Amino acid sequence: MSSRRSRFTEDEINELILKLQVLLPDSSSRCKTRVSASKILKETCNYIKKLQKDVDGLSERLSELLASRDISVVDADLLASLLRH
Repeated sequence: MSSRRSRFTEDEINELILKLQVLLPDSSSRCKTRVSASKILKETCNYIKKLQKDVDGLSERLSELLASRDISVVDADLLASLLRH
């Protein structure tokens, strides 16, 4: 069984790191300054973890609302809006 590795050049890695940096919140102010790749990768991991927690919380809230059947007009509009996206 042969193992194939993808080889990236340093420029390609730097380009990918910059793309990650742009996706992070509050990155527009930092794009002008040099930030280490390890810091950007750590921030990216932390941001992904935060997004996962947010999704879990929203899923739990949605489940509770659907289970309660006591949905206000505002909640119903919010649910309809979320489900359209």
